Amino acid sequence: MNQHFHKKAVKIDIGDGAAIPVKKDAGLFTAWWMTFFGAIAVIVYLCVTQPEPYWRVLKFLPDGVYVTFQVTILSILLSLVLGLITGLGRLSRNKVVNLIASTYVEIIRGIPLLVQLFYIYYALGRLEFFKDLPPMAAAVAAMGICYGAYMGEVFRAGIDSIDKGQSEASRSLGFNRAQTMMYVILPQAWRTILPPVGNEFIALLKDSSLVSVLAVADLMRRGREFASESFLYFEAYTMVALVYLVITLFLSKGVSKMEQRLNYYERD
Repeated sequence: MNQHFHKKAVKIDIGDGAAIPVKKDAGLFTAWWMTFFGAIAVIVYLCVTQPEPYWRVLKFLPDGVYVTFQVTILSILLSLVLGLITGLGRLSRNKVVNLIASTYVEIIRGIPLLVQLFYIYYALGRLEFFKDLPPMAAAVAAMGICYGAYMGEVFRAGIDSIDKGQSEASRSLGFNRAQTMMYVILPQAWRTILPPVGNEFIALLKDSSLVSVLAVADLMRRGREFASESFLYFEAYTMVALVYLVITLFLSKGVSKMEQRLNYYERD
């Protein structure tokens, strides 16, 4: 008997190792449109009607935006490398490798990111080997290691989603396990892995505001510096929040477009 199964498009949100199906919101584009351009309109309105201090705050922030992206990109690259190694380790048949990868995931996911930042910069900074560790390097290391654990679960889930028959077919063609993973499994798994990686990139960008505690001159740090100098806390943090909102909304739309281009759900 022939059966036809109609598959509804859902978005898989992977957080803390759990895959949660989320129905696509028909009004999502309208909400994004209103929020994104509304935030830009508020920034323009404040800078035009009250250039002192809002325009002065806005001119004070570009250096922080650059540093924020620098920290985010370096951290996401490190986390991708660690995530791939961890994901493969979690799927390894070698019990020692599997145990090490699983222990890394459990430890890192159990410690808040802020604690990891303090530990790497201040605690390890007392050791001779890490004595001259720059704040930027400590921030990238902490965020890369933290998100590497979450990326490991993304890679594990993506690789595990590939049908076992793909591995059996490649092995029957004479591929070893490494070749099968490199040339058959990973290229197919990327279509499933990329959207969650994009979401993790946005989450990492927002969490990068924590690196300001290490005196890294990111967007949040620049806002704090302006507020401490002028005592205009409301104005400074309002502008910082609006800039973060515009950046994250813009990137979220990019991730959404990427998901549509990948088209990793079957069409009727």
